This record gives sequence, C-alpha cells and structure tokens, in this order.
Amino acid sequence: MKLLVTGGAGFIGSAVVRLAMGQGHQVVNLDALTYAACLDNVASVADLPGYTFVQADIRDRAALDAVFADHAPDAVMHLAAESHVDRSIDGPGDFIDTNITGTYNLLEAARAHWVQAGRPEAFRFHHISTDEVFGSLGETGQFTEETPYDPRSPYSASKAASDHLVRAWHETYGLPVVLSNCSNNYGPYHFPEKLVPVVILNALAGKPIPVYGAGANVRDWLYVEDHADALLTVLQKGAVGRSYNIGGENEAKNIDLVRKICALLDEKRPKDSPYADQITFVSDRPGHDARYAIDPSRIATELGWRPSVTLDQGLERTVQWYLDNEPWWRALQGRDGVGQRLGTA
Repeated sequence: MKLLVTGGAGFIGSAVVRLAMGQGHQVVNLDALTYAACLDNVASVADLPGYTFVQADIRDRAALDAVFADHAPDAVMHLAAESHVDRSIDGPGDFIDTNITGTYNLLEAARAHWVQAGRPEAFRFHHISTDEVFGSLGETGQFTEETPYDPRSPYSASKAASDHLVRAWHETYGLPVVLSNCSNNYGPYHFPEKLVPVVILNALAGKPIPVYGAGANVRDWLYVEDHADALLTVLQKGAVGRSYNIGGENEAKNIDLVRKICALLDEKRPKDSPYADQITFVSDRPGHDARYAIDPSRIATELGWRPSVTLDQGLERTVQWYLDNEPWWRALQGRDGVGQRLGTA
C-alpha cells in the first residue's frame, strides 16, 4: 500500500513509518516539524525507495489537498497531534487548532480524494487516539471500546472531539474509517519531555527526578514498536467503522516505573549513590487522572494481536537506547519547554 502518515516525524509516527517501510509499503510522511518532531527519527529509511517526506500542516487544507492530488494514497494513518497534557493546560488553543480543526481538514481532504477516486472499498482512514478520552478509573476495571467518554484535560478533550468527528464522517459520508485508542507509549525516540525520558535524562544529569504527587497514578505501558505493529494490523485487518483498544498489558504505578528505570541505570551506568536518591516528589498535575487500564480483548480476539514486549524488557531496551544515542537527545535539549515544569496553571 501507499500510506499517508501524518505526524511521521514524531515519536509514535516515526515508529509506524520505520515499520511500514520495513514491511514493503510506500510511505508519504507528512509532518509540520513542530517542536516535538525530529527527522532523525526516520533517518534509517529516508533514503529508501518508496519514502517521501512532505513538510505540511494539517491545519492547512490547501496543502492537504495538494498532497492527496500528488500522491494518491491508499490509506491515511492519522497520528499528527499535540499530545502533551502539561502543555495543554498552559496553552489549550494549539490543541483545539491541531487536534480538532486539523483532523476536520484531513477528513475533508481524504473524503474529497476518496470520492474523486470512485469511493474505492479498499481505502482506509485510520485515526489514532488515546485511552485518556475515557477519563479516570478507580482501583479496578478496564477501559473497553464501549466505555463512555469522560475526558479530563484540554488534551484528552481535543482528542475525544477528533474521535467523534471521525465516527461522524463514517456514519454521514460513508468514509471507510478505523479507530484505535492506545495506552501510554514508551521506547526509542521518545521526546524528552515525557515521563520515561525525563527520568532517564535527569538521572544521568544528576538532577532531581520529578514525580507528581505521591507517584501513585497507574498507567498501562505499551512499547512503541509493539504499538506500531498493532496500528498496521488494525489498518489492514480491522473492520470498517470499528474501534480497537491497544494496551501493553503492563500496568504500573508511576513511582514503581521510576524505580525500575533507576535500578536499570544503577546496573548500566553505576555511580557512587543509587539513582533513586534523586527522586523528588513535586506538586501534582491539575486534574491528574488516577488510573488508566486497557482491556485489549477485541484486538486479540478479532485481529490476533497481542503485545510482544513486557515492561521489564521494554524498559531495558529503552534505557540502553538512550545510553547509546546521546547525540540524538542532546540535540533536543534546547527546544522550547524541555527541562521545564509545565502545566502548573
């Protein structure tokens, strides 16, 4: 297939691009190259036949129309989004513009292309979303595809809105869509403002390792390369109009995750004192969801997909990747907001 991947220079998008190219697909990587994007993420495939990069913004409808006209993709994998909750607290406008208006523009550009091409049955619009649209769980239970939406942050509210738009374009116009909602991702090329890279890089720098509140918030952790594999599975095998929850089957409290990373660094880059001594508890994020947990039964039963990487395996690979790729993360240290506490409004 020829895939149009939006946000393909970002963390999850670049994993999709690398895997799709490895599977023999053609890829048109559309990215606006905002603060969290990095073309080094796709350097390993950038010179391969069948790969094309287009710098464009999904808020620019004319640019999207030109991309569809020039490249005529067989499918769209929509990953471009503002995604950092703390940034959404400080500046929600960017999240509304990109995640809602941008998704609307992409849906309309895709629909126009699909109609002009004669409404091919094989065309797909895959919208990639988050489990955060479902809100916050108590100590028990899991999110299913039927869980009512209950977003608690500007970020999750904007993603919930985009999910609704995609479903509406399917129901109203017949656009052949599939949707997926994932749990927390981690792994190589993770932009250094999210929890896992913050822990690794602050530990290595001898800085305090910030943990929100008491660190009791629970997340289901999904290795990013497993997620990319799941996304391509949903695209190729998922039923039109259906959504699929993608989880890592790896629940952990934030404080336990942080301590696991510190223990790995003690082993791989030992120093005089344990890295866990740098853990510092800081004021909690406003509206911080207590727990996320994914029920992955549908994707396992219908599409035969399950994660292949345990949390311990994935963290070991991730820590080693950051130790081995210092030039990559050093180059991002000066970008806006990196190393600062955001989202305290």
